[in-house]
Amino acid sequence: MEKNATVGQKKKKAVAGTKYFSNITDNSFQNYFQISPKKSGRNRLLKFRSLFLVALLILTALISFNIVTQQNPTCGLAISNLLPEKTKFFGNGGVETTRREEGAKEGFWKQPNGMGYRPCLEFSEDYRNETESVIKDRRKFVILVVNGGLNQQRNQIVDAVVIARILGAALVVPIMKVNVVWGDDSEFTDIFDFEYFKKTLADDIRVVASLPWFHVTTNHIDGSQNEFNASPEWYRRKYLRKMNRFGVLLLRSIDSRLSKDLPPDLQKLRCKAAFQALRFAAPIMELGNKLTERMRSEGPYLALHLRMERDVWVRTGCLPGLTEYYDDIIYDERKNRPDLLSGRTNMEYHQRKLAGLCPLTSVEISRLMKALGVPRNTRIYLAGGEPFGGEVAMKPLLQEFPYMYNKENISLPGELEQFADRASILAALDFIVAENSDVFMQSHGGNMGRALQGRRTFFGHKKHIVPQKRQMISYFLNETMPESEFNTIIRDLHHDLISHRAPSKDVTSHPIPDCMCNTTSTATIGSVFF
Repeated sequence: MEKNATVGQKKKKAVAGTKYFSNITDNSFQNYFQISPKKSGRNRLLKFRSLFLVALLILTALISFNIVTQQNPTCGLAISNLLPEKTKFFGNGGVETTRREEGAKEGFWKQPNGMGYRPCLEFSEDYRNETESVIKDRRKFVILVVNGGLNQQRNQIVDAVVIARILGAALVVPIMKVNVVWGDDSEFTDIFDFEYFKKTLADDIRVVASLPWFHVTTNHIDGSQNEFNASPEWYRRKYLRKMNRFGVLLLRSIDSRLSKDLPPDLQKLRCKAAFQALRFAAPIMELGNKLTERMRSEGPYLALHLRMERDVWVRTGCLPGLTEYYDDIIYDERKNRPDLLSGRTNMEYHQRKLAGLCPLTSVEISRLMKALGVPRNTRIYLAGGEPFGGEVAMKPLLQEFPYMYNKENISLPGELEQFADRASILAALDFIVAENSDVFMQSHGGNMGRALQGRRTFFGHKKHIVPQKRQMISYFLNETMPESEFNTIIRDLHHDLISHRAPSKDVTSHPIPDCMCNTTSTATIGSVFF
């Protein structure tokens, strides 16, 4: 009985920990915009309340002054309430803002040299000549059913565009499968701008909102059994004859099925779909840009994609390393659900850690950021879900970098309500703020990190940091190494280089050289805000 009670207490504690981010907004940005209640006229008749009224008026005046004097008030430091001494964002004044802006072009904030590379999506004459027959075709249609999270969905949509071109078919607006984890039933038009998508690809494929009536009841070709890393020729052999007969191909489970090493024109089409055609819907863009403006209101900011959610630890086969209590929870969950483990099931946790397959912990992220010269007063936008372990997981990072924010505590009351229970749209807001940041850093690999790496390269070589985990781990474990030596080594591992795409890499994360040309011009390519 005592053991069962202990287990129950542990479960309650774990649930409370994962609710950390949802509870931290009590003293957040929202509170600065709450309207004081109207003062009742009857209070004037009660003399013994006069002192209370005077105090209330003074307090209201002080709060109003605090708001009015800020041209772009941003979030209160709800997260830093964990610290023994609360740090206030307000009160730095123009001097601090100027100092941040002056330092934005040097030190940690210095942007990489693009070496003259610029976006270059000029298609060959043969490709352009074939376009007319592709656009005129009215017999063949590709329907895509996408699954997974937002950035996994993006990858599948991009590949479907290329597959439709390979088969000379029209692409029907993709069907978004309900996310079984989050219960998100958003449709394509809820997340992306369909008309812009259609218009941008008008010279490449025909995009339609639905099947024509005469195809609705016809037999569809099952497109769920596709080879991994399949070539364009494979898709033509597999489907083209059937499509000429039946007309409609229903694609499912195409994530990582199309080869990453395609002919030049198809690589360019991939980039065009990923970087230009897939634009978020207007309401998402509007709020995402507002959140960006609030983060940028006092100078440059860093966006950190923190991968410390409960499911990440389970799927990677790694342990959070907080305490034995939290490690046991992850170990037991993975033992009960071995199907959740993604790849290399024969490797133990320590082997995974040494191979650089585990997400960085809060302590490791903090050490990495300090070694790279991130100023302590850097304002950091946290993208991602709630860290497993809550306060315990976040405290080492917050002690070194207290100015941390997320979409919940920089949004005004009601701004996020329209997107409640829409995990993909909330992820899109994180994506926008992270893309627009001065520096982006990811703590672990993933679709979002790769997508942002590609976009930030394509639209201006904006600085992004990909932790070299496998090379760093031995230095993290060396407890006798002087901090100065550690910092030097870490900086050397992360020096800025323009990397060309390897055949195994996706062009949407490494657009050089397939989608970017090298010229003699050294002009800086400005970032594009979508």
